[in-house]
Formats: sequence, C-alpha cells, structure tokens
Amino acid sequence: MTNEALASSTTSDHSFTRKYQTYKIKKEGRGNFYPYVFNDIMGLEDGDGRGVRADDIKLAMMGHVKDGYKFNPVSSLSKDDPGYNSFPSINDRVHVLVCIYSANAPQMNSSVLHKMKEIREAASDLGIPQLAILSHIDEACGETQKNLRNAYRSKHLKKKMGDFSSSLGIPMNCILPVKNYSDEIQLKPDVNTLILSALRLMIDFGDDYVARL
Repeated sequence: MTNEALASSTTSDHSFTRKYQTYKIKKEGRGNFYPYVFNDIMGLEDGDGRGVRADDIKLAMMGHVKDGYKFNPVSSLSKDDPGYNSFPSINDRVHVLVCIYSANAPQMNSSVLHKMKEIREAASDLGIPQLAILSHIDEACGETQKNLRNAYRSKHLKKKMGDFSSSLGIPMNCILPVKNYSDEIQLKPDVNTLILSALRLMIDFGDDYVARL
C-alpha cells in the first residue's frame, strides 16, 4: 500500500492531477526500484480549454515534456517553455499509452471521445501500443462487487467493454477490468490479481515497443 500519487475522493468534472508526474515503484530494500515508471497526467475534460490538451499528450509521448511540468488547459507547451525537453532520450519517451475509464461513468462526451481518438491516432503514428483500464468495476456491477472472480463473466462489464471498444477502437483483449483500492487498508489477492494482470500486459507491450526501436 502506498499513497505517493495523491487522489481526490470527491466527484468532480475537473481533473485533480495538474502536473506531468513520474512515479517509480520501490522494491523491498533500500534504494532499489523496478525498471518501469508511470507518468501521470491531467485528465481529459469535456470542452475546449478544459483538461489536458491533446497536443501536450502528443509531446509527452515523444518525450518533450519534463517531469513536473504544470499543464495549461488553455495553451499547449511550447519550445520556449522551461518545461520543454528539447533532446529527449529513449527513457523520456512513452512506451505504452494507457487510458483509464471508469466503468461507473456515464456515456462519454463527444468532445472527450474526439480528443482520445486524436491521441490514439498520434500514438499509432509513433508505433506506441495502447491499452485501456476499466476501473471501479465493483461499483458498476453487483456480481463483481460480490465476487471479483466474476469480472470476466459479467454481462454488464462485457457490454461496457464492448461499447468502449466500439467507440474508441481499442480491441477487447486490450481493455482490462480493475477494481480500485478504495476503502481497504490491507492488500487483497483478488484485487491484486486484476491489477497485476494489467501491469503484466503493460510491461509486455512496452518490451515489444522497445525491441522495435
């Protein structure tokens, strides 16, 4: 259990994350980290001038966004900005693009969907593999809330995944259901199984991408 990446428990149409932030996963023992990182970004929001801009995500995928850069919903990062990385290394570039969408959310707004499609197309042009995480599955489905092992048996979740796949174009086998740690204070094997299964696929896709460079 860790609380390195801060989150908000209140429902809001504004993204809680404001900066481009890199997170490492520490191994047991001092000073050792696993050989992968997560780059968290500001969320996509409905309407122009709200949420992270698609152009900023494109720059991040190419490694041009420095860690700690504060996103500006009105204006994209420019080459003159201190947060612009002019000479990105392979480690600065994004190896896997992961979209996170709540299974409990209402139908996606058309402007958000347009931004996501634009970002996906840019990732495809860069050869970056893409995955989607369907989160909060226990809140969206009573079957899964009773038993997480029903995650892949739930007709409701399967329809959610199918609708998301049809809207965005991500294949069904690249959409992974996950339960968030919300009120738990101890680790639970069934929750971990879904999370680690998603992580395993991210790492495999990232390895494939790096091997092609």
